Amino acid sequence: MGVLDSFGALVSSIIASIVLLVFAIVSYFITVFIVQVGAGLAGYSPSGDFVALSAAVLATGAIVAGSTPMSSLSGITE
Repeated sequence: MGVLDSFGALVSSIIASIVLLVFAIVSYFITVFIVQVGAGLAGYSPSGDFVALSAAVLATGAIVAGSTPMSSLSGITE
């Protein structure tokens, strides 16, 4: 059973990675939309490369901030 358990863990890890990648791509597209609308409301018309860059920075920051454990910031030890 040890081999089957480790194979199941591998498959579940691959599925989780694929799901997280899909969520990251969806998050990026939503951030691009938000940046475009925000720039339009502010009266700016940035080119596509600046919109893509700012959306990438914002999406990356959100993904990294969501994946870090917050207990280390509060001083709580488990």
